[in-house]
Amino acid sequence: MVTLQINGQSQTIDATPDTPLLWALRDFLGLTGTKFGCGIAQCGACTVHMDGKAVRSCLLTIGSVGNRAITTIEAVGNTPNGAKVQKAWLDIEVVQCGYCQSGQIMSATALLNKTPHPQDADIDAAMAGNLCRCGTYTRIRQAIKNAAKA
Repeated sequence: MVTLQINGQSQTIDATPDTPLLWALRDFLGLTGTKFGCGIAQCGACTVHMDGKAVRSCLLTIGSVGNRAITTIEAVGNTPNGAKVQKAWLDIEVVQCGYCQSGQIMSATALLNKTPHPQDADIDAAMAGNLCRCGTYTRIRQAIKNAAKA
C-alpha cells in the first residue's frame, strides 16, 4: 500500500513502490486526464505538478514521490495560474486533437508559477519538452502570453 497526496487529498493505493505515477493516476485512481505518450519522459503528455513543478509521471515511481503534493490536470484549474491558462487555451482555441494538451497546460502553468511574465525564450525553454503532433505551438505561445497578462 502506498499513500500519495493527489489534488489535495490523501489517496492510498495497493501498488508496488516501483509503479509509475502515471499508471497509479490512471489505473488506480481513475484520473485519466494525464496521458501516456512516449513512456520515456520525452513528449510531455504525462506532465503533472509535484510541489508545483512540472514533472513527467511516466517514469516517476510512486515510491519516489513520498509526501510531495501531486496536482493533475483535473485540479490545476483550481489554482489561479491554472485557471488563467485554461481560459487562455479556450479563448484562442489552442486545442486541435487535444491529446497533448493536458501536459501542455501543466507545463505552461508551472512556467507562470515560476515566471509570471515570461519572455519568448522563457516560454520556449519551459515548453521544449512538450510535443504537439498537430503543431499548435504558435497558439500555445500566444495563450501563455495571454494568461500572463490576465
